[in-house]
Amino acid sequence: MTHKQAYIYTFMVFALICLFSYLATGQSRKLSLQEALSLSLANNREIKVTSFDVDRSQQQVIVARSQQQPVVGLGGQLLHYFQSPVFFGFGNSTGSNDKIPYGRFGGKDQVAATLFVTQPVYNAGIQPGIQQAKLQERKNRLQVTNKEINIAAAVKQTYIQLLVLHERIRLQNESLARNEKALKDAKSLLAQGRALRVDTLRAYTSVENLKPDILKLTYAIGVGKQQLKTLIGIDSLQEIELSDSLRLPAAGGPLLTEEEVYNEAKQHRSDLKALDMEQQIAEQQIRLAAANMKPVVSLNAQYLLQTQTSNFNYFNANYPSTPFVGAQVTVPIFNGNSNKAKVKQAKIEKEQSVVRSKNAYEELKAEIKQVVADVSETAARIQTSANVKETALLSYDITQYRYAKGVASRLELTDAELALTTAQSNYLEAVYDYLSARIALERSMGVTGQ
Repeated sequence: MTHKQAYIYTFMVFALICLFSYLATGQSRKLSLQEALSLSLANNREIKVTSFDVDRSQQQVIVARSQQQPVVGLGGQLLHYFQSPVFFGFGNSTGSNDKIPYGRFGGKDQVAATLFVTQPVYNAGIQPGIQQAKLQERKNRLQVTNKEINIAAAVKQTYIQLLVLHERIRLQNESLARNEKALKDAKSLLAQGRALRVDTLRAYTSVENLKPDILKLTYAIGVGKQQLKTLIGIDSLQEIELSDSLRLPAAGGPLLTEEEVYNEAKQHRSDLKALDMEQQIAEQQIRLAAANMKPVVSLNAQYLLQTQTSNFNYFNANYPSTPFVGAQVTVPIFNGNSNKAKVKQAKIEKEQSVVRSKNAYEELKAEIKQVVADVSETAARIQTSANVKETALLSYDITQYRYAKGVASRLELTDAELALTTAQSNYLEAVYDYLSARIALERSMGVTGQ
């Protein structure tokens, strides 16, 4: 194969790889809101990071329980002395010499093997440690649930925002088409001498003013899709296409009162439950700190096997054993008031958790008052905006008919078109605000909704 053929072959292989990569990543994926929510619960990185805290706390429970289990171990020692070991106290010290005599005997090679068992009998800190670890695990699970609710709310908010942006582009394109038609008519009438130049300039200005808005909305959609892909945990290069449409939820009866929302929040809000659980954790921390001032009792057993020999002759040596059992009691007496300080620290942490919990419930009341007011206000604004939109559409149709008959002026038609565009935009904004308020309401109650 010549160099030219090799180059062509390499280029073709590279081109095929690029083509397959483009086909793999370039295909658009249709995504409904429910699919986005399911993907976020499975793939969102923030949820995964929070879930690791649950795994870590489960291991901490095992560590805490191990404090009441026996400790079994093996120990071994192999020594070689260049001289026989020294033992002091052999012989008598005479005269004014206070030197203690010594002697050397025993094997230069020594081996010892130990089997030891320690069983805790009484330790006041074991049960508080276990309970604290279990409570921390439950708290972490509540935090995972709270993270899932927050991510679900963010996904719905981003998805609805994208739907609104698409709808805004559609309305802007419709307005652009109407203004372009008006510009064309104005130019035609100006050429016939039936219109003023100012009408053409006004129509031209309206057309050009709409183009930057459409470009801005297009870029906003790109940013929103990137945010959505990050939330649901898919590849940023994967193209997505929203399959749902913007619609209002079905009427479900009267709106909830502040008291009803507050009761639902107290029942379902996992972050509030986690704050309440901090008080229980602090209580166990107090018991754990106080346990350091109590005695510790344990049982000990050991089986020691040892030997001494010379010239590494372990096969021809004695192996006497020394087994024993016993009990050990450790009573703390004084350690610089460290234990008392730890108990006070734990009590202060409990008081902090109580204050944090009370403050969270007070903030919840203010939050609920705001979201309930937002839902009520946006629901009323939707109805008003819908009526205004229908009126503006009817006014535009009448003005357009009158303009075609030569009864209405170009300025009246322009004003009617602007009023229609504004009414449609206001209605769309009211729908978005209402749906956002509903999402905030569900988040305040600690539920994900539908």
